[in-house]
Amino acid sequence: MNTNKETINIVWLKRDLRLDDNEAISNALASDHRVLFIYVFEASLETDKHYNERHWNFIKQSLENINDRLKKYNTQVLSVNSEVIPCFNHLQNFFQIDRVFSHQETGLLITYNRDKYFNRYCKNNAINWSESTNNGVLRGLLNRDDWFENWNRYMHEEQFCFQPKTKQLITIEEIAKVATVFKDTNLKTITSLVFQKGGTTTAWKYANSFFEERHKSYLFNISKPEKSRTSSSRLSPYIAWGNVSIREVFQKATALKNEKKGDKHLGAFISRLRWQAHFIQKFEMEHTMENASINKGYHKLKKSISKTYKTAWEIGETGFPLVDASMRCLNKTGFLNFRMRAMLVSFFTHILWQPWQEATSHLSKVFLDFEPGIHFPQIQMQAGETGINNLRIYSPLKNSLEHDENAVFIKKWCPELADLPINFIHEPYLMTPLDMQFNNFELGIDYPNPIVDIKENRKKASDILWNLKKNPQVRSENFRILKKHTITDRNNLLRSD
Repeated sequence: MNTNKETINIVWLKRDLRLDDNEAISNALASDHRVLFIYVFEASLETDKHYNERHWNFIKQSLENINDRLKKYNTQVLSVNSEVIPCFNHLQNFFQIDRVFSHQETGLLITYNRDKYFNRYCKNNAINWSESTNNGVLRGLLNRDDWFENWNRYMHEEQFCFQPKTKQLITIEEIAKVATVFKDTNLKTITSLVFQKGGTTTAWKYANSFFEERHKSYLFNISKPEKSRTSSSRLSPYIAWGNVSIREVFQKATALKNEKKGDKHLGAFISRLRWQAHFIQKFEMEHTMENASINKGYHKLKKSISKTYKTAWEIGETGFPLVDASMRCLNKTGFLNFRMRAMLVSFFTHILWQPWQEATSHLSKVFLDFEPGIHFPQIQMQAGETGINNLRIYSPLKNSLEHDENAVFIKKWCPELADLPINFIHEPYLMTPLDMQFNNFELGIDYPNPIVDIKENRKKASDILWNLKKNPQVRSENFRILKKHTITDRNNLLRSD
């Protein structure tokens, strides 16, 4: 061992790209050694089928925002292109690493396996790896007894403050020397006015505008594809990538709700913060959900993959206006409200009768707020393969008429329909040859014909899935899932969402 090397501690940033209320950072700063912050751009993740350039742009913007704040301490995050273990091998040429601090990551199988390899690496190199709880999600739970009480207690605890000691952080000059052994990492991003920009500063701009004004129509517009773009918080990507902690948002919302004497809009928003944690906890406890239905009774359900259907769905060319508008909007902006997301999955798995697994990678790539712990449980729930949830087969037409009655959203994202009479915008497939002639419009040329018979396919899906609910293995699995994941809240109301 080279005793001339300085002993340091490292904070390995993952999906916790913030300085405030970051337990890993706080624990590192409580130590006696100097601290280095690192972020590793892993090629194995950058090429993984679940990720897209929009995610890496968001991460880079988040790191730049952290670095802006760190300038006053003459330091920055060492951002490198490498796999994690080779990165630490290089770092050990410069420093003696005592401890690594990070958060427990409820991620994909690829990150879970990486962490197992890294844990073995740390043991072999006499490095202590300390993983902190992330947003109240607990590892190693066998059931959900007292889960809500523990999560609620965590949400009310004091936040961690970013308070480095004088000269405690590795300097920019030292980091520049270390960076020379790595492939150049450029944090410059492709600028776009469409995607939300990453970073804690931008996150709080969204949060403050929501709490000050936009939340006032939260419940009124939550299901409306166009109006929800303004009245929802738009905080999901900042929570997913850790620009803010759930606790920061929870405490801010709770304080304002109390000040407003129980504002129902803020109450609904706060309940969804718990809902978010509940699903991530479920995924933490059932990691096989990434590839297989949580209810093993549905493993016998076989669906043939249609590349034609899948492509039409992915590009928004199915012939059903609200479906197509929703997908085009999502592809372009990375955001879509919950109801339209649910409708997209329902349409794919029920109306097109495609395996839910075939939807996961496209949706994860286009969701700017891709969060594995939300992604897979929600897709399975909307696909009707949990067994414990009500079967939901969303009607694109019903949702179109109820939530986009004036077709504002459809006109925006399917402009080829914008000049048609309103009834034909919702249902262009009802146009007769004479109607098309009068409107100088040709179905199949200007806009696709429906790729399936929706009534026939809806009935087929409903019949098969309702019959499966009666299957003994499905019922047995229902009992297992409910026993493991049902939580009891402070009012002793049993829930399993």
